[in-house]
Amino acid sequence: MLVDSHCHLNFPDFENKIADVVRRASDMDVKYMQTICTKLGEFPQILDIANDYDNIWCSVGVHPNNVAEEELTNAEELIKLARDNKVIGIGETGLDYYYEHSPREKQQKSFREHLKASAETGLPVIVHTRDADDDTLRIMQEQYAIKQFTGLIHCFSTGSKLAYGAIELGMYISISGIVTFKKATALQEIVKELPIEKMLVETDAPYLAPTPHRGKTNEPGFTRHTAQFIAELKGVPYDEVAKKTTANFFELFSKAKP
Repeated sequence: MLVDSHCHLNFPDFENKIADVVRRASDMDVKYMQTICTKLGEFPQILDIANDYDNIWCSVGVHPNNVAEEELTNAEELIKLARDNKVIGIGETGLDYYYEHSPREKQQKSFREHLKASAETGLPVIVHTRDADDDTLRIMQEQYAIKQFTGLIHCFSTGSKLAYGAIELGMYISISGIVTFKKATALQEIVKELPIEKMLVETDAPYLAPTPHRGKTNEPGFTRHTAQFIAELKGVPYDEVAKKTTANFFELFSKAKP
């Protein structure tokens, strides 16, 4: 059994298709998934999806690329929404200096408020980071020193400094289909050495479909391809990767009950 720890089932790619997507995922042994919030304005829709399925949970948060239009200046709003039984994570949040759709100062402020909400609620924070490793790690370390939190680096595709820095804070690393890409050799070398005890798997669907589905709409069921690739990369049985990453998910997202 596998868990897709990060997908976006409210996106237009899945409109009127969610039941079929969930069924296909189950056929691939992906039995549970978390659909991720990127805008608070979309949270009611995301929560409705989670409420429609026993095997789907959700998060609440504002993606760094969206903070210009949905500036988050107070953790209390997240804390309030996170009380729902179906909400198991805070985010996705973090820093994106690649696109910079939002000013860096606002991204950093929003990131800190998400970390505060995570520390206050005990729910894991889901961290997006792109071209911002140093600031991401620095802000996490500063907030952790104020009040401890837990969480993960989602869709990990960066350097080992951030990975091991996050692990030192007790966080997990979530691996997406990027690791299967032919040119992702540097990432593959890092993943090969990362401890499976700190690893989750995800799709980030509808984006980043793994080999052999590159160029197509990604689906939660494709988590299996990523898990199989990790098993080959690390030279361990696929069942071990599936069992451990699933256990890691429920250990981290402890509000979710299988």
